[in-house]
Amino acid sequence: MQGRKPLTKKQKEVLNFVIRSLAKNGYAPSLQEVANFLETENISTAQYFIQELEGKGYLKKKSGIARGISPLSQSQSVPLLGIIAAGEPIEPLENSEEISVPDNISIDTRYPHYALRIRGDSMRDMGILDNDIVLIKHQLSAQPGDVIVAITEKGATLKIFRKNGEQIFLEPKNKDYPIVYPKSLEVRGKFVGLIRSN
Repeated sequence: MQGRKPLTKKQKEVLNFVIRSLAKNGYAPSLQEVANFLETENISTAQYFIQELEGKGYLKKKSGIARGISPLSQSQSVPLLGIIAAGEPIEPLENSEEISVPDNISIDTRYPHYALRIRGDSMRDMGILDNDIVLIKHQLSAQPGDVIVAITEKGATLKIFRKNGEQIFLEPKNKDYPIVYPKSLEVRGKFVGLIRSN
């Protein structure tokens, strides 16, 4: 989205906190949680930052709805939130950075997107290699065949979502890795693009 005003360092940190919370929890943070992140007891300070981000075109807020904040994706860049490895929790980066989305990757700017760095080679045969960066569209549901960020009882992983009747399973694209039959599964996003590591 062109023409948006640049963010201050603190505004960018708040925006990334909102996107990180969505990716981790599946819902946006409350104003209280934003205030806690800002290390203030003043809810109006959190409200001010959200209004500034909304005014600059980075967030939209549904009035009267708790946790009604949602980011408007930037067409040129997305936050790199952490590292995803097979069966491990997403390892957050100390300082999440903005990474540019190549022009050949089209992302739907109506939805929030984020990026994760891959650790491991369980999706190697699909061309997703160790240290690559994957672009993820934030969503909480999946269709069979989607490559998803899945949170299972064993941690987070990037795998193909499969369904056989009522049986849900996660398929790697490397014969050295077993199919995963999770006891619990939460979808945190869908793979939509790849940035190859150098």
